[in-house]
Amino acid sequence: MRYFRGIAFFFLLTGCYLLSTLAAETPDTIGDQYKVPAEYPPSELGEIVKLGKEIVEQTNVHPLSKDYVGNSLTCSSCHLKAGTDPRAATFLGIATAYPAWSPREKRVITLEDRVLNCFMRSQNGMRPPLGSKVSTAITAYITWLSSGNAIRMNHEKPLGPNHVRPLKIKPELANVQRGATLYVNQCADCHGDEGTGTEEGPPVWGEKSFNTGAGLSHNDKLAAWLKVAMPPDDTNLSEQDALDIAAYINSHERPRFILKEHLPAVERLGTYDWQEK
Repeated sequence: MRYFRGIAFFFLLTGCYLLSTLAAETPDTIGDQYKVPAEYPPSELGEIVKLGKEIVEQTNVHPLSKDYVGNSLTCSSCHLKAGTDPRAATFLGIATAYPAWSPREKRVITLEDRVLNCFMRSQNGMRPPLGSKVSTAITAYITWLSSGNAIRMNHEKPLGPNHVRPLKIKPELANVQRGATLYVNQCADCHGDEGTGTEEGPPVWGEKSFNTGAGLSHNDKLAAWLKVAMPPDDTNLSEQDALDIAAYINSHERPRFILKEHLPAVERLGTYDWQEK
């Protein structure tokens, strides 16, 4: 599909939306302050950062992360260009917001917590152990992308300075029928008529897509992401178009999120053994 290449959660997630109260930057000025560092860190740290980028781009097939993924999505499905796209759920600057208060968890969470929660929600998988190599590598990569930026911990939400801004249009104005037409005409080429994905784009609903715990399962969040992310490098959706398409996508079945089904056994919640795969 031309409009949904790389779709998934935000959240980070699920995710993956970066709070407006933390910065006055607009999408057009993000690049002036938040840039991909020119060089990787030296020695082993640099190798771990590089590994994190690999996992972000190949999450569902990478040997270290594939066992924790329950669908066909990668981190880059939502965080375009391995999180370096300045508008589409970017990783640029996001590490500066952590530790942060999380209304969902009702506690302060770390960046590592946020990353691992996306495995449970946007990737419909199992939460990797704290301190595991996959967890550390992804977190190191995201932190590297915040190099040189001032820490501005977020006391309201676990979101960073370059978040996807909410749309002005009200979610209840969504037109699912119109969204269906838009999807067929503009999205199905890449994501399939049945939303199951193609070689060009991942599934947007069904068992291989993000679950109901992901941020993108909410019409307003998915629509805001579509508005700035699709089609990649040539965004042109109106707010109404984005909302209607989001409503149509989310009118379909997807895996139901049940927290206990995505948590490892107690003895696997944390690990210090990097030898295990």
